[in-house]
Amino acid sequence: MKWYILIAIIIFMNGCKNNTPPVEVSNNLAQTNNYFEDNTTGIKTGGVKIIPITSNNRTFNIWTKRIGNNSKVKVLLLNGGPGCTHEYFECFESFLPRENIEFIYYDQLGCGNSDNPNDTTYWDLARFVEEVEQVRVALNLDSNNFVLMGHSWGGILAMEYAAKYQQHLKGLIISDMMADCIAYGKYADEVLSKKIKPEVLNEIRKIEAAKDFNNPRYMELLNPNFYNQFICRIPIKEWPEPMTRSLNKINNQLYVCMQGPSEFGIAGRLAKWNRSGDLKNYKMPTLVIGATHDTMDPEYMKWMASQIPKGSFHLCNNGSHMCMWDDQQKYFEGLIPFLKKLEAE
Repeated sequence: MKWYILIAIIIFMNGCKNNTPPVEVSNNLAQTNNYFEDNTTGIKTGGVKIIPITSNNRTFNIWTKRIGNNSKVKVLLLNGGPGCTHEYFECFESFLPRENIEFIYYDQLGCGNSDNPNDTTYWDLARFVEEVEQVRVALNLDSNNFVLMGHSWGGILAMEYAAKYQQHLKGLIISDMMADCIAYGKYADEVLSKKIKPEVLNEIRKIEAAKDFNNPRYMELLNPNFYNQFICRIPIKEWPEPMTRSLNKINNQLYVCMQGPSEFGIAGRLAKWNRSGDLKNYKMPTLVIGATHDTMDPEYMKWMASQIPKGSFHLCNNGSHMCMWDDQQKYFEGLIPFLKKLEAE
């Protein structure tokens, strides 16, 4: 008997003994097919859905895009800034689809692909909360599947939304944001500023005192001494393209109105925002993500998680504010298990 005939017989006999692997492959393939299934009717848009919302007696179009299909977990992403776009979340496409986790990009009013009223009366936290609620309804998200994830300013919006509409949430994720803007300002003054060389900090303070924020020297100082230390620790010339694309599209009117012109703390309309006393009332499972080199105090964010009955904390040891980029593996090692646990519930 030739050797290859013998091998064929052995393979055939083993296949008869145990047909589990083919079943597993079939199940995995079915799950993957379901993930990419498109149940929409009419012209296919690649997951893009334009949602008309009503705000201050006007109607605006809000841009969203769904990636994947999962009936148990649908993650709506709230970008930071305020005023950035969804695009810096694009790294999620390298991690969540292989776990069959559905997520939804969403450009808030005034951001990216959504309408921009060019009117500062719309840059109001309570109005943004109602916008998120209208988006939720349009996307058919509910307590059986709706996971709200906010990063930076998006974390403020997520916490504020949860304070009013938590009955619609299956889970909440707060990434790189403190629950108290006054505490954040104190951390910026007492901790972050001390990590910058005194002569550099003095020059930054002089420019800020003169309100000369358009001075090219201001960014020359901030790039290596602030942004590269606390925003993203990847060398600036190597910053990932989706992140820089998002940052370059920031709505400065919206950003300055709500955040203020300085990076050291918050001086705009959010200056006195504080939800720290409400954390104990959040009933949904909540993940708080922080980073060692963040603009936000990681110890405070750890404390936040301890105040939420079903809260947990995940630290990115080597990351900063954009730790989904500069401590990427660690970031998703915390995010994915949280989402998979929600999926199993």
